[in-house]
This record gives sequence, C-alpha cells and structure tokens, in this order.
Amino acid sequence: MARTAVPATDRLVSALAYSLPFLDSLHYGRFLFARVPAAAAAIAPILPLAAAYRSVPYAAFVAFFALYLGVVRNPSLSHYVRFNAMQAVVLDVLLALPALLQRVFGTPSRGVGFRVMEMGYHAIFAFSVACFLYALLSCVLGRTPHLPLVATAADRQL
Repeated sequence: MARTAVPATDRLVSALAYSLPFLDSLHYGRFLFARVPAAAAAIAPILPLAAAYRSVPYAAFVAFFALYLGVVRNPSLSHYVRFNAMQAVVLDVLLALPALLQRVFGTPSRGVGFRVMEMGYHAIFAFSVACFLYALLSCVLGRTPHLPLVATAADRQL
C-alpha cells in the first residue's frame, strides 16, 4: 500500500493546532519550574508568547472555538488537518478538567493535599509536554499522531 505525502501546509497547520493545549498547560508546570531551574530555562523562549496569549481576555476561549469551528468543522480541509485539530481540541478539554476539579474542591495550601496537587500538576504537565512533542514531531514528519486517551475520542467526532 502506497503512502501519500502530506503537504507541508497541512503539516504546519496540524503542528500549530497543538500549540493551543500546550499554551493552556503551561500553568501546570509552575511547581516544576520552581524546583527545576533548567526546565524554566528551557521554556523561557516561549514565555513572551504565552504571556501575550494570557494577556488577551478570552483568548483561550476564542482560540478554542476558532480551532474547532474554523478547522475541525471545515470540510474543505484535509482529514489529516481536521483529525489533528480535533485531537488538540480534545486534549485542551481534558486539560480543563483538573482546573474544574480544583475549583470544586478548593486549593489546598499545605500538607498532604498540597503535595498531591503538586504531584498532579507535575503529571499533567509531563503528559501535556509529551503529547505536544510527540504530536509536533509526528506532524513535521507527515505522520498521524495517535495520542493516548485522545485519538479515539477525536476519531469519533470526525
């Protein structure tokens, strides 16, 4: 079976789609950045972009719906682009769930609860960075990334 090459524009749009959940996950890395200065230094070049993104009111909300309505639901775009954009949307929704739980149960300020929250933040951020890097590399190479917990949900929506 012959593989068709994915056009460079499709690869670029697909790779850019994953920047939305990555930017939305940076706040989960705050404890890691405080403990590991090398991690903070590695992420420092994109902090101005993240600060600009966060400074615009409702930017995350607008970006989410722009990606969903402008890319995922656009039949003129290739399935490759739409699938990757849908994975990014699903990943972004999954990243919002811990913040929702935190608002419901409150934010512990010390003790075991704080330590559990800190470990959860580390796990969420590590998962998000791993997904971002895997998806980015796959898109650059023209392959379809299948993210754990995300790919089946994205495939069902398309």
